[in-house]
Parts: sequence; structure tokens; C-alpha cells
Amino acid sequence: MDWTGWIERFGEPTVLAVGGLLCGLAFGFFAQRSRFCLRAAVIEFWHGKFGDKLAVWLLAFSTAVVAVQLFTVAGGLDVSTARQLSAKGSLSGALIGGLIFGVGMVMTRGCASRLLVLSANGNLRALLSGLIFAVTAQASLSGVLAPWRLSLSSLWMVDGGPSRSLLALVGAGPNDGLAFGAVWLVTAGFFAYYSGWGVWKWLGGIGTGLAVALAWLTTYQVLAHSFEPVQIQGMTFSGPSAEWLMRVLSNPDEPWNFDLGLLPGVFIGSLIGALVGRDWKLEGFGGGYTMPRYIVGAVFMGFGSMLAGGCAVGAGMTGGAIFAVTAWVTLAGMWIGGGVADRVLDGAHKQAPAPAPSAHPAAVAANAPTTAP
Repeated sequence: MDWTGWIERFGEPTVLAVGGLLCGLAFGFFAQRSRFCLRAAVIEFWHGKFGDKLAVWLLAFSTAVVAVQLFTVAGGLDVSTARQLSAKGSLSGALIGGLIFGVGMVMTRGCASRLLVLSANGNLRALLSGLIFAVTAQASLSGVLAPWRLSLSSLWMVDGGPSRSLLALVGAGPNDGLAFGAVWLVTAGFFAYYSGWGVWKWLGGIGTGLAVALAWLTTYQVLAHSFEPVQIQGMTFSGPSAEWLMRVLSNPDEPWNFDLGLLPGVFIGSLIGALVGRDWKLEGFGGGYTMPRYIVGAVFMGFGSMLAGGCAVGAGMTGGAIFAVTAWVTLAGMWIGGGVADRVLDGAHKQAPAPAPSAHPAAVAANAPTTAP
């Protein structure tokens, strides 16, 4: 692909925005078709059910790891200047933010990316939760919640460079990361095979992971062929959600970038997937989940993601694929927080089994109270 020609013709902002749009289209479509969801995988794991939801997440995650490390080994990608590796990070923010985010995603029945995917499928609960998530993310970035975020982040910091790379800390390299991802890819394939998947599950899981890896590749290629300073970045939903909010409210003339193209791409891709699978359905609040629960959960996710430096995709998959220490700590926090929240919030509300019928119905009827005629 002639990156230099496209950049000279349209400029870096436009190329990045189109790249974000295409990566978002792929992610939205495949995530919708595969029902990709970290919350569902976490709950299935803690319930001891290694089924298709956990397998989908493992397949997408391991595909992202394998693809990113393969691009690196082949010389087409260098993530050493990525924010998750080069900048100073917060281990306390990663852990606490991951725990808070994990609780929030259980309360809203989906992480940030899942809310966007479901919104495109007609789910109004997800749409409202996503809007509150974006408002809270912006408030945590530079608003009323920013002092809390900064205070918690400063508890335990880690320098940028080798200290933020798991591979560097253990003396490993991209080939080792590739092997690690391949092991998990085989493991995911094993679970998927015994789950009796159809073709969409396989394509969806792999396609979702590839979309995450292609986000890294796209921004790096623009950086490598540009004369202007461009920051390499991956796919995430917390920062872009806050950025889109401010663009709509006060900064409509800001130049386009990868993040601003990403969210519309995911929405459109998920909408196409829903139409293809005839899954589009208008849904509101109802059942056992009430509006206050979704609102509180969205607030937790918005604050937790900005404290941790990313959402379930941004920190969990994007940062995990390049073996950023803080990303793996965040991911662990999300799994723990989600498991605890499911146990505390939903464990006591599970329907109790119906009492067994009496073995002597006649005796029961005889002892029943009678009323006067």
C-alpha cells in the first residue's frame, strides 16, 4: 500500500480517520456476529463453565497477541514508542481502575465496546449507559473527577521503557510473545471446537482480534511514512468516547484522527452485523436490571477506564497484545472485579429451585384449611 502517496494527497488526519473507520467497521461487525464480550467471559469463567463465551474472548485475545507479535517479528510494526510502553505509568491506577471497571461492566451487562455494539443493535439501555460512560470518562480526564484519578494514580508509579514491558522484564522478545500467543490460540481453538461453534463464531473471534492488531499496524504505518509527528496507538474506547463527547458539545472543528473515525466505524459495523443476522431489535429497560444499576455501572466504568488507562479492549486487548505491564494488571483487576461483582450483586438473586411436589397430595389436600360455604 502506498502510504506516502495517500498521506501526501489527503493528509495525516484524514488517513488516520479512514484507518480508524475501517478498523472500527471490522471490529464492530465481527464482535457483533461472535457476541464478543469480556463480561460474559468473566462470568462464565468464575462459574466454572468453559464454554463458547470464554472461548470467543480467548480466541480474539490470542489472535490479537499473535498478529501484533507477528507484525513485529516481520519488521512491519514497532510499538516501542507507544504510550503504554514508553510513558510513565501507574500500577495502582491499573489495579484499582481495573477492579472498578470490572464491577461496572457487570452492572451494565457489558464493557465499553460491548455497549457501543449493542447500541447499534437497538439496545437503548446500552445507549444510555454508553453516554453516561463517555460523560464520566471526560469528567475523570479533565473534570470534577480528575483529582481523584490523579490521587489514586500517584500511589504506585512505574517508569516508562523496559520497566513497563513484560517481555523485557523476563528477558524475552517478540518471538517469545508470538509463542505465548500461539499457545493460547490453540487453547482457545480447543474450547471452541468442543463448544460446537458455527462459522460465524470462528470468523467473529478471529476477526475481532485481527481488527485490534490492525489498529496498531495502521497508526504505525502512518507514523513511519509521515513527515509530521504522529503518535502510534491502538484501539480503545474510553478516550475516543470522551473525545467524541467534547467534539459534539464544544469542539466540532477539531481535526479528525484515528479515534474519531473508530467509534462511527464500530457502530456501523455492528449495525451491518445485526442486519445480516436479523438481530436488530429495539429494547428498553425491563426485567431484573433497573435503570439505577446501569447508571452506577456506567459511572464506575468511565472512571475505572480513565484511571486504568484503558477499557477492556484498550487495556485488556490492545495493551495486552504488546505485553504492557499495566495492561495485564488492569486485565487481572477486571477479571477479579467482575467475578466479585457477579457473586455479590447477582449471586443472591438467582432463582431458587421450586419446592418438590408432595409425595402425598391427598394428605396435603386433607390438611388444607377450609372455608365456609
